[in-house]
Amino acid sequence: MQFDRKNLSDDQLVDIYKELVKPRIIEEKMLVLLRQGRISKWFSGIGQEAIAVGATLALDSDEYIMPLHRNLGVFTARKMPFDKLFMQWHGRKEGFSKGRERSFHFGANEYHICGMISHLGPQLAIADGIALAHKLRKEYKISLAFSGDGGTSEGDFHEALNVAAVWGLPVIFLIENNGYGLSTPSSEQFICKQLADKGIGYGMKAITIDGNNILEVYREISKARLYCISEQKPIIVECMTFRMRGHEEASGVKYVPKELFEEWAKKDPVANYESFLKEEHILDDNKIALVREAIQKEIEDGLAVGFAAPHITPDTKEEMADVYAPLTSPVTSPTSAGTEKKFIQAISDGLRQSMERHPNLVLMGQDIAEYGGAFKVTDGFVSLFGKERVRNTPLCESAIVGSALGLSIKGFKAMMEMQFADFVTVGFNQIINNLAKIHYRWGQNADVVIRMPTGGGVGAGPFHSQSNEAWFAHTPGLKVVYPSTPEDAKGLLIAAFEDPNPVMFFEHKALYRSISGLVPDEYYSIEIGKAKIVSEGSDISIITYGMGVHWALDYAKKHPEVSFDILDLRTLLPLDYPAIRATVLRTGKVLLLHEDTLTGGISGELAAWISENCFEHLDAPIVRCASLDTPIPFAIELEQNFMANSRLDAAIQKLLSY
Repeated sequence: MQFDRKNLSDDQLVDIYKELVKPRIIEEKMLVLLRQGRISKWFSGIGQEAIAVGATLALDSDEYIMPLHRNLGVFTARKMPFDKLFMQWHGRKEGFSKGRERSFHFGANEYHICGMISHLGPQLAIADGIALAHKLRKEYKISLAFSGDGGTSEGDFHEALNVAAVWGLPVIFLIENNGYGLSTPSSEQFICKQLADKGIGYGMKAITIDGNNILEVYREISKARLYCISEQKPIIVECMTFRMRGHEEASGVKYVPKELFEEWAKKDPVANYESFLKEEHILDDNKIALVREAIQKEIEDGLAVGFAAPHITPDTKEEMADVYAPLTSPVTSPTSAGTEKKFIQAISDGLRQSMERHPNLVLMGQDIAEYGGAFKVTDGFVSLFGKERVRNTPLCESAIVGSALGLSIKGFKAMMEMQFADFVTVGFNQIINNLAKIHYRWGQNADVVIRMPTGGGVGAGPFHSQSNEAWFAHTPGLKVVYPSTPEDAKGLLIAAFEDPNPVMFFEHKALYRSISGLVPDEYYSIEIGKAKIVSEGSDISIITYGMGVHWALDYAKKHPEVSFDILDLRTLLPLDYPAIRATVLRTGKVLLLHEDTLTGGISGELAAWISENCFEHLDAPIVRCASLDTPIPFAIELEQNFMANSRLDAAIQKLLSY
């Protein structure tokens, strides 16, 4: 192994050695503790330390890194205290995630590290968002995301690279090619000669380097960083290396040919660099021993602190409180009745006024710029706010959700428009496992709104008409909002942008141009999590939202002989339980109405809660009215039969018969 020191001083070379050997010594200690049963699991990066350390040292300390679970050197080179790291691995509250995460599944903004999730690929898109923030602020900074060779097969890898290339984002995509994705060899992951060859397809510069040569990694990542900044483009750096331990210790290494271990043992990054420093008379055995002793003392001191830390005493109140980031913006009440506007105009007004109020708000979505979006909600926004803030996206839903999270990490607000709510499935992982969990995991909020044009009644068939709000109402950390009127649509959308948490904002397509109402012209907000009494009555409570509100109102108008108490939930997560209880107490008979299919719909949760908490006030069984448990059909006759509204009269008559 040839080491080229170039302009590095002796002191710099020694500092690099200290950073390189530290994760190795920590890992050797962790493996001992694992065998002793004093820690539960370990993912080893032995043999790969030069990549994490060299890359981290090549970046500015305020440039974000998205590491994975074999990148201990990132955390140590960013000077994270070992005692706190160990408490993190040991599941103690004094770690970085209050015991809520394991090993390296955490981040820390003070160290500019964004924690991984087990799905690996989604972290790459977060790097896109952080780089976009740098680009928008004209900062000469980059972001760096790690990927393993196995991770390059994931769709998130390709989406993130494509977005970075199209938008010209200063991102380093660093691939650690260690030959295996758990036990699957690279020959079964890809057939190109090198993973760097994938850069050709994206018009992206890509290089392959020796990942075990610490000075080569440091030099090439430094050059890649300058390239990204000067050219405002991304780059792939493929680092060739080898994993000397199992994927994690329990999995073993029986699937790896013995000769590979022998070959790569000769390329050990620590041993080879040590030999180089000794040959250059920069270090000798005594100095090396002193370096190692100092690190070992730090480890032993940290272990003493970590093992002495008490086991966590669960505090349910604290656990619940940390699901959401605190909301500090007060509700802004309107001062006038306003003017008559269609639902879609109210959405557009709320979006425009939020863009004016928040100069750090960036809109992203397919065709939302000059075209104005599939439903023309953002028509004219480019001329008002420019293409930097109103951004057309490639068809990369997952990458754009991840980019929105990256923007949030850098203090931006982000909105993504799903062209249709149905298309959210290809961004599901980012929403469920990144946006929703990130504040609970390590205190980073996701200031992201995802607009979801939803619902049927327009003859659009099974891929453009689904009601999928219940998927997200089941996910702690998200807020799910579903307005039914123009006034609520504007006020709740503004509130969604004021909220620092991820909000899934559902807009029924059939309401866009079919209903109108008075909408205050000024900027105002409506509290998320508060239901609204649409009409008070004494015979039957109809608890509903979205299109269901209009079905209920139409039915009540045609049947004045029945006194209906209609509650518009407006927010499905969190639910307004006091309002739900109040309507049950007023009537004693409850109809739960929604357009979503029956099984697994939000009405099941509502029925369970009412039965548990209001049973003594019920005068009849709770009745649910929902759409058929089939995909939504295309033909109008079939769609009308599918819809809950076609069974509303039968459901009400059933309640009245008690």
